[in-house]
Amino acid sequence: MTDAREGRVRGWLRALLRLTSLRLRLVTVFALVALVAAVSVSGIAYWLNRDAVLTRAQNTALRDFRKTLADQATTLAERPMCDDLHGMAAGVAENALDYQVVLVDEIADGRICQAESDPARFRLDMVPAQLIEAVHERREGSAEYHLYWQRVSLGGEPFLVGGTRVIGGGPTGYMLASLAPEEDDLTSLSWSLGIATGLAVLGSILLAQAAATMVLRPVQRLSDAAQRLGEGKLDTRLEVRGADELAELTRTFNSSAASLEQRMQDLSARESASRQFVADMSHELRTPMTAITAMTEVLEDEVDNLDPMIAPAVQLVVSETRRLNDLVENLMEVTRFDAGTARMVLDDVDIADQVTACIDARAWLDAVHLDAPRGIIARLDPRRLDVILANLIGNALKHGGSPVRVTVREEETPAEGQQVLIEVADEGPGIPEAVLPHVFDRFYKASASRPRSDGSGLGLSIALENAHLHGGDIAVRNAPDGGAVFTLRLPREAKLPEREAAVAERNGGGSQAPEGEAR
Repeated sequence: MTDAREGRVRGWLRALLRLTSLRLRLVTVFALVALVAAVSVSGIAYWLNRDAVLTRAQNTALRDFRKTLADQATTLAERPMCDDLHGMAAGVAENALDYQVVLVDEIADGRICQAESDPARFRLDMVPAQLIEAVHERREGSAEYHLYWQRVSLGGEPFLVGGTRVIGGGPTGYMLASLAPEEDDLTSLSWSLGIATGLAVLGSILLAQAAATMVLRPVQRLSDAAQRLGEGKLDTRLEVRGADELAELTRTFNSSAASLEQRMQDLSARESASRQFVADMSHELRTPMTAITAMTEVLEDEVDNLDPMIAPAVQLVVSETRRLNDLVENLMEVTRFDAGTARMVLDDVDIADQVTACIDARAWLDAVHLDAPRGIIARLDPRRLDVILANLIGNALKHGGSPVRVTVREEETPAEGQQVLIEVADEGPGIPEAVLPHVFDRFYKASASRPRSDGSGLGLSIALENAHLHGGDIAVRNAPDGGAVFTLRLPREAKLPEREAAVAERNGGGSQAPEGEAR
């Protein structure tokens, strides 16, 4: 479940990085700029055209209404009848602009007559009250009445309502002209401007994509080159194109890569020389150490016959010679790991038998409590497993004291598959928290709570390298009730490295230990 959750989190992070990529940001900025510019231009064009279209339509209708109303008023009697007003309304409404008319006047018998050209389409109660008041309001100091107009919406359609009074006591006239044709024209214009805006944004996105590709292609080349450089391909170089800032950046990258390659070559040469020196020194020391060890064994056999004043010195020489011999062997093992020449000889091993054999060979049976069920079979290198166990158990006996508990069990996880876990726990005071991260460091023996070790300081480091060679690991912690606990985790099926597997296949499927390496 944890691995699945981590996978989902990594997927979300990758999606977020894609959403915040430089290419997307460039395209988004281009699109937003184009959208704002297109919308601004389209909006201004629409409002200018709208004002021009509506103004032209209403001016045309109002001029025609004023002129026709004035012409028809000259034929009207001073005290007209209601029928005369109806005839005048029909005459004014006979126009090419198709507007309707309502005339209001006092007739001969003193009544107020309302004459509509088409009562179904336009009546006096459809005229806004404010417009009626404005029409009857006379300008101060003048006998003239103004022509007033107002745009209204009736039944969801736009209309123009105009009204005026004939000068000299004539009737008051109102007109109603539909603005639907103009509204349709403006709707078509808005659609055209919207389509033009969309095409402009789409064009800007395509242009931005092309521009981003041109700008980001050198950046992508630099990114790929930097990735190859991070993978260890220090000979990576880029072709310099042009003379702009990106070309200068490419030159700087090439210069940095060349400097890094030269420095790494120097460091590699020094490291190789240092490793060769240690290997040569260890190898040259091995022959005289063999002779010295043989002589010290002879002296140890005769220590009881020596002068009591000389015996302690002989014992010291014997112990230090053994310690020096172990140091030489450990140094040779470390150089194999550093040089990548350490090899494995895999075999099917019963873990319980292997642990028992390791303890028995070193006479630790009385000091170690073993909890290891038989039948746990793993394909490992028996010699290297023995080295790991000897270092872990020996370290626990030296620093933690007996009894040391060794527990073997199986474990299977979705991520790692079948594994073998070997725990080595002691009864000592534990390891200080500040020391825990360094217990596997080479030559690290500092401990405030444990006595000074007479070892080389390489045992735990060699054990960890052997575990890594199998594809496993070693972890250390302090138990809640005291004591240190080392946990060795190894796969049930160790795999040979690719190069070593190829050699084994050429040798007929067997794995050979290199010459000079103990088995």
